[in-house]
Amino acid sequence: MTSYKTQRRLSLIFRYTLLSILAVVWLIPIIWIVLASFSFNDTGFVSTFWPGKFTFSNYTGIFTSDQFPFVNWIINTLFVSVVSTILSTFVTIIVAYALSRLHFRLRKPFLQIALILGMFPGFMAMIALYYILKGLNMLNFGGLILAYVGGAGLGFYIAKGFFDTIPRAIDEAAEIDGATKWQVFTHIGLPMSRPIVVYTALMAFIGPWIDFIFSGIILSSSGNAKNYTIAYGLYNMLHSTKGVSTTFFTQFIAGCVIIAIPITILFIIMQKFYVNGITAGADKG
Repeated sequence: MTSYKTQRRLSLIFRYTLLSILAVVWLIPIIWIVLASFSFNDTGFVSTFWPGKFTFSNYTGIFTSDQFPFVNWIINTLFVSVVSTILSTFVTIIVAYALSRLHFRLRKPFLQIALILGMFPGFMAMIALYYILKGLNMLNFGGLILAYVGGAGLGFYIAKGFFDTIPRAIDEAAEIDGATKWQVFTHIGLPMSRPIVVYTALMAFIGPWIDFIFSGIILSSSGNAKNYTIAYGLYNMLHSTKGVSTTFFTQFIAGCVIIAIPITILFIIMQKFYVNGITAGADKG
């Protein structure tokens, strides 16, 4: 019979081998994209994994292009993402805390309805949102931010699960000392829920930063490329050029690498809070 120590060693070897294979599968496309962004190519799509000639012209070209205002796209996206993050995080945390700490009539039916509505993707309502915003003359950044923030409250389940892990005795002790529910929330609830706040803010930032569906529907009606967000601008870079789209393919890849950098940096810096927030929130969510 095989000893327990041998079985454990074989199990570890199998697990690490499987994880190594999965890591390679995940990393190869990322490495290819980064290498392709430095590839000199004037004939069309990149056809080799390792560039035959390295160049920085793809990055300099996308920043100096007169046809595609990449800098304006970055500024627009940063504005929309930051404002949406602040408002969405506030709405989500407020809703989650209220549903976790306050008991009121129809609370349970609301949780059930919110769970069902959360199963449907938001872009199912994009045509209706377009005509609503068009009727309000808000086919601009304000309307786009409103669309992002409007559905933020339905993403409260993980945050609610995190708040459920905080002992209610702490709130009760503060209320006995004379604190109001708002003071309990701001002075006790928020400081103790930093991981879930960071997690919620990251998710709220990533959505507008990489989204091109809502931004394309809402902002494309202006016809002005300077009013696009970065994701829709890059999509439009290939879509609008049609027959000559391959000319801008390597610049498109360079733009994809650039927009991935802020998200990567945020995840590296906030990784500890992100993991704590999602694991603790999912425990009772």
